[in-house]
Amino acid sequence: MPQKIREGTVRDMGAKARLALLDSTDQGITETEIFRLGLLHLVGELDGLGGAVHLRGPTSALRLVTSLGLPPALLRSWDILDEQEGSAASVRAVCEGGAVWVPASPGDSPGPSAWPWPAGGLASIPLFRGERAIGAITVLSGTGTGPTVEQWEFVRAVVAWTEERLGQAPPVARATAQEQDHLAGGRLRQAMRDVPIGTWEWDIRTGGLIWDGHETSVHGRVPEDYEPRIESWMKAIHPDDLPSTLAAAERAVRDGVPYEVEYRERRPGGGYGWTQARGWVIYDDEGEPVRGVGVSWDSSECRTAQDALGRALRHMSDGFVLVDDDWRIVFVNLEAERTLGASQTEACGHVLWELPAVQAVPDLEPRCREAAAAAAPIGFDVRMAPGRTHHLRLVPGPDGLTLYLTDVTERRRREAERAAADRSAAERSARITELTAALARAQTSSEVVDVVAGRALPSFGATGLAVIAVEGGRAEVIGAFGYPDALLDEIEGLEVVAGDPVGDAVLTAAPLFFSSAREYARRYPNLRERPRLAGKQAWAFLPLTASGRTFAVCTISFDLPRGFSPDEKTLLTAISALVAHALERARLYDAEHTRAQELQRGLLPRRLPGVAACTAAARFLPAGRGMNVGGDWYDVIPLSAGRVALVVGDVMGHGLSEAATMGRLRTAVATLADLELPPDEVMFHLNDIVSGMGEDSYATCLYAVYDSTTRTCGLTGAGHPPPAVIEPDGVVYFPDLPPNLPLGVAQPPFETLELTLPDESLLVMYTDGLVESAHREIDRGMADLQELLRGADRVDLESLCDTVTRELLRDEQLTTSDDAALLAARVHALPDDRMASWQLPEDPRAAGQARKHIREQLDVWGLDDLLTTTELVASELVGNVVRHAKGPVRLRLLLSTTLMCEVSDGSLTTPRVRRASDTDEGGRGLQLVAALCQRWGTRYTEAGKCIWTEQALAGSPGDLP
Repeated sequence: MPQKIREGTVRDMGAKARLALLDSTDQGITETEIFRLGLLHLVGELDGLGGAVHLRGPTSALRLVTSLGLPPALLRSWDILDEQEGSAASVRAVCEGGAVWVPASPGDSPGPSAWPWPAGGLASIPLFRGERAIGAITVLSGTGTGPTVEQWEFVRAVVAWTEERLGQAPPVARATAQEQDHLAGGRLRQAMRDVPIGTWEWDIRTGGLIWDGHETSVHGRVPEDYEPRIESWMKAIHPDDLPSTLAAAERAVRDGVPYEVEYRERRPGGGYGWTQARGWVIYDDEGEPVRGVGVSWDSSECRTAQDALGRALRHMSDGFVLVDDDWRIVFVNLEAERTLGASQTEACGHVLWELPAVQAVPDLEPRCREAAAAAAPIGFDVRMAPGRTHHLRLVPGPDGLTLYLTDVTERRRREAERAAADRSAAERSARITELTAALARAQTSSEVVDVVAGRALPSFGATGLAVIAVEGGRAEVIGAFGYPDALLDEIEGLEVVAGDPVGDAVLTAAPLFFSSAREYARRYPNLRERPRLAGKQAWAFLPLTASGRTFAVCTISFDLPRGFSPDEKTLLTAISALVAHALERARLYDAEHTRAQELQRGLLPRRLPGVAACTAAARFLPAGRGMNVGGDWYDVIPLSAGRVALVVGDVMGHGLSEAATMGRLRTAVATLADLELPPDEVMFHLNDIVSGMGEDSYATCLYAVYDSTTRTCGLTGAGHPPPAVIEPDGVVYFPDLPPNLPLGVAQPPFETLELTLPDESLLVMYTDGLVESAHREIDRGMADLQELLRGADRVDLESLCDTVTRELLRDEQLTTSDDAALLAARVHALPDDRMASWQLPEDPRAAGQARKHIREQLDVWGLDDLLTTTELVASELVGNVVRHAKGPVRLRLLLSTTLMCEVSDGSLTTPRVRRASDTDEGGRGLQLVAALCQRWGTRYTEAGKCIWTEQALAGSPGDLP
């Protein structure tokens, strides 16, 4: 079988667009639809006049199964093509196993009928299933030149798509018949026994076909000119059923399995009816097939009854599932498919409790067996889907068990709401007392919001809370709960004016209550979309007034419409007074620390980046509440080729100057790391920066680079405590770092320690404020840290950071004069099967070999969607190396959360992106690489340099093949 041509070899953009359109076709379409789609795009791309698809029958004949744009006169002559008459293009393609072009001129007959136009030809290419040609696709052309090389590439790509989709196509009708046969039970089987059965005998060697009984009744009286051959039977089969029918016959002849099939067959009146056939193949003494014998009968009446009953069950409003005596599913209707999250094809044949949606139902299997043993129906509520409640009723029967699924979510919700209302009334008074005490203890604005959300909302069954202050005539969201960010962003910064519920509540100092979205829209028609955006149905807007000034609004909202009784309105108004005084006090407290907090947030990472090489968590604890900001910092910096940089530093002293120095050093580290410098060079440049700040500027720093491909970690420190290493077996140790002095007084060069870390090891980095204080020596603190880290290999990193800071600092951070920073990282080695590397020749052959290696490796990884881009990027990089650099040339692919491609050589020349003029033949390679890739760059190695690229994977970053 010839090698399939992938989309990456098709160069024409229009052809690529056609292939992309074919690839977007839904999975599971029928064989006829597959043939028609492929034929449509082939005729269009080749500027053809029409086309046809032939499939191979069980004898030496090809049967026409679908066509496009061909006249009936030509189709009649192309209906059956004998392989022994090898002049037809389709026959030649199948017999030769390759593409065929048959030109024509006036008077030629390239097909079974005379050529009706002055010039043209037939382009035909075979279809394969495994190693066997099963048919051919033929395109009729009006020109005599034949397809170009690019057009043949497109033809082969479409054929490859067709062969792949044929393997995924569902069976035409057989599965439905089996399911309905199970459903109807013994009565349908008894009805089929009463249908007249005919016999047939097929001479496999000659193609002769003799029948008796059923076939005569189906076709009527046999015409005198009728030829009793297998080809005559093939002509009577419906085109949509022909592929599966021929495939069943082929399996019976090839594998010796029973022949069993159901298909539609042309009737004397011109319509189609259902026929079911069964038989087997007889072999001679040498094992060669010689005859096929069997029976057939008309199954139209059974199919009609089955279809009517099936449609009724399929469209029931309740879910309906039928299982056999072995608890295997034999039928599900549409509602059950939606509930179970599986189609009938996916569910049938599986044991009931093996389906994912059913596995979440507790004790389903013992209850089913109990119902079957007791032969009595039972029912109970289950959670089949998030947020939905179904009543499951099990009814045993003679042929299995029937399950009825009724969605009772709304009914149970109303019942729960009534019960909750009764309970909440009794609990409300106690909650208000607790609310008053909690507001008195709250110190910050966020704590006030949390208290209201945790204690006031449950008292009323509310689900949303927003506290909105007025600053400079504009709205400022202090805190919120239960609202989407989009709504809060819309409110933030709005001018507080009349005509808005917040503005009206502030300007009038009177509460507003809305029992429904309709009531809200009637009052504020210009804001009718806001309830939909908020996802709420009822609101209470409570003005917050303290010292005679209304400065904020507290909004309490509900998921469902509800009325507000007079008692509830009075209680909510009283609560708003408590909240107003607590919030005013908290805002004054917040103002004292805002500047220091904003500065600290701006200097430290808001969140650690997600990298595949490690999972990290960090903590920063200031020296004490109300004290100046300090200079401790940490960072996680993604590098190329599955590497990551981890850094922890400490600028000596406290105050705005030290905080600014910390910010400069953190920025410098990120810049130096982006240049792919090794740890000792990074520390060398940092030392120059600190030395240039003055004699009183000192800082300690620990910089580590972990390589997930080699599992090595390079560590360079400058007057900083060593990290703690926790191996997967629980061993905890502190590496013996070279004794480098702090930055600002150190004398380069800096020494680097290389460690090999087992996969899933922990690296814990910290500043001295975590292990040293006025009450504890650093040696004692490191010993305490080592003890806390025993067994940390099994602990979540966030929990580990919480435990370490809580146990080592306790209340010391309130009194000590030093900050504390902690960074914990669990390293993840890149598996060997996610790495591939090849040595390439130092000549123009390198690009072709690189593409070959990439095609093979991406096929193994299942990344066919990145094949074209990766081949193009690698070709550009390898081509540049061959033209402008020197060897040795090496290609490496890494598969992590991204696909990384590296091309290494022995040159130190740095590639750069330049702007090529209109007449330049080159100069656009790196522009193309930058446009196609997520990131790219260059790093220097001991042997030369490496140019690397990263491409995003399809789907979410965690969706790896």
